[in-house]
Amino acid sequence: MNDMAKNLVLWLVIAAVLLTVFNNFSTESSPQAMNYSQFVEQVQDKQVRSVTIDGYTINGERSDGTQFKTVRPAAQDPKLMDDLLANNVTVVGKEPEQQSIWSRLLIASFPILLILGIFMFFMRQMQGGGGGGGKGGPMSFGKSKAKLLSNEQIKTTFADVAGCDEAKEEVEELVDFLREPTKFERLGGAIPRGVLMVGPPGTGKTLLAKSIAGEAKVPFFSISGSDFVEMFVGVGASRVRDMFEQAKKQAPCIIFIDEIDAVGRSRGGGMGGGNDEREQTLNQLLVEMDGFEANEGVIVIAATNRPDVLDPALLRPGRFDRQVMVGLPDIRGREHILGVHLRKVPLGNDVKPQLIARGTPGFSGADLANLVNEAALFAARGNKRVVGMDELEEAKDKIMMGAERKSMVMTNKEKLNTAYHESGHAVIGLIMPEHDPVYKVTIIPRGRALGVTMFLPEEDRYSLSRQQIISQICSLFGGRIAEEMTLGPNGVTTGASNDIKRATELAHNMVAKWGLSEEMGPLMYDEDESHQFMGGGQSGGMLKSGDTTTRLDKEVRKIIDSCYAQAYQILEDNRDKLEAMTEALMKYETIDAGQLKDIMDGRDPRPPEGWNDDDSPGGGSPLVDEKPEVASAAGSGPDEGGADDDGDEDDETPRRRPSDPLGGPAGS
Repeated sequence: MNDMAKNLVLWLVIAAVLLTVFNNFSTESSPQAMNYSQFVEQVQDKQVRSVTIDGYTINGERSDGTQFKTVRPAAQDPKLMDDLLANNVTVVGKEPEQQSIWSRLLIASFPILLILGIFMFFMRQMQGGGGGGGKGGPMSFGKSKAKLLSNEQIKTTFADVAGCDEAKEEVEELVDFLREPTKFERLGGAIPRGVLMVGPPGTGKTLLAKSIAGEAKVPFFSISGSDFVEMFVGVGASRVRDMFEQAKKQAPCIIFIDEIDAVGRSRGGGMGGGNDEREQTLNQLLVEMDGFEANEGVIVIAATNRPDVLDPALLRPGRFDRQVMVGLPDIRGREHILGVHLRKVPLGNDVKPQLIARGTPGFSGADLANLVNEAALFAARGNKRVVGMDELEEAKDKIMMGAERKSMVMTNKEKLNTAYHESGHAVIGLIMPEHDPVYKVTIIPRGRALGVTMFLPEEDRYSLSRQQIISQICSLFGGRIAEEMTLGPNGVTTGASNDIKRATELAHNMVAKWGLSEEMGPLMYDEDESHQFMGGGQSGGMLKSGDTTTRLDKEVRKIIDSCYAQAYQILEDNRDKLEAMTEALMKYETIDAGQLKDIMDGRDPRPPEGWNDDDSPGGGSPLVDEKPEVASAAGSGPDEGGADDDGDEDDETPRRRPSDPLGGPAGS
């Protein structure tokens, strides 16, 4: 309930209480009522001492001192006054009450004031404002919603930011300027008016902006791009003006605009309505950042993960002079980020952050914070006092492969089918050149998958070679081929539907996007996704004719057929290893890199640490009607995409890390 509603209820309660008290007092002292005939008789009998006539109401006092009250008829009684005077009754007349001009004006204007009050109340509710007459008042539509944070409110410093050393160096210059501007001005240098932080979600753009304010010890205005645009035209532009006016009064200061793509998208594609309001807001922002009036001492920092959709005028020098790339951390960066988050939890002596960093390629800072939190939760469930390496590994597996579904019971037939499927992926992944090493294979259901084959690269990867893509396509078909070899053509399940989809996408991108086909040459035949947001026009997709599309399809089919045949031959030549790996999965349910090496070397796989033959899993009864799934064939984590029983692809988009080749090599 807001403040206005609370005040209204309070005054209603007070009025009700006062009315009740007044009625009680007035009831206690009310005179005796009588009819008019009795009043006339008592006057003639000389029982009345005095009367007060107030219009139609007559209040009087008898000779014995008692009070009475009566109402005379509407018709005039000409003998009443004669009777009163003849019987020695004292008559007192009461002057009619006269209302002041202000009272009459208030009564006349009350309905209008009530309507205006209701209108202002609902307008404020639509604007989402608070009570009172301040920034959230009903007449403050055009006021800025930026939150002003003081030095005491911001505790974040550069010590709390890790994994983006280059970005920190870029913004440290801003801190130096805010602290000592003469150092730059005496050499003729000018600090950038705007800094745009660009990077994937979760990489720490907002955290880095907070650390700038914490280090500089200057006022910090924080606002989201969506806070500018409202349903009324002109409100956003007014808020931009008000925000910069407030910032000038607090200069030197920092304005931080999070998710600036909400208001800074490229102009020219609007058809009226809310888009016109957004463009007006953007125009005002452009003028404020670099117009006739200079904003001395006001630095604008913005963050976005969609720089491709921003208006070119926003990115030109003089507005956002500097773009700071806050990318995914490398292995050293991940180790430093883990060090920051691990300081907050009690650690065991066996924890090695460098090992965790190596096993988490493509993780952002937010992912690593989530990993540490999940490990702490695992330790708490186990009633442990410290977080050990086992909990961190378990948390990593949960994030990358999904949570274990221990309550799900599978038949031996389904387990065997899943084991063959995952073994097919693993065998081909271990044999194909330049393929990422196999990290773990399991037939324990995780997430939406009945089985997972996990690959991890030995080092961070920023691009893919043609051989690496071919190897991944081959390993993707390994599960389906293993089912076909062991169960026959009619025994192949729908579990490979997502494998087929991802292999087809890789082959298509090789031909149409990455220029890795000799037949089609180094041309881009796909639509440029970012071009759709930059004002339209013709793009690469317009190059395709009917003949070109046919040639593209044939080339994609040629790559798929070649990889399928190569993968089939590998499994044929290594059928003994496929059977040995399947047997190990049926016995242990999960095998790691050491056990996989034993199998590929022709030895019996070593049992897991602490293994007891009595622990061998048994069969059960099926509780679900699912088909086995497969993990990602890249070093980016498992594929959680599923398939339903009729072989159609699941509606959910499979989750993948930024290093997943589906997004293309770096710079593509």
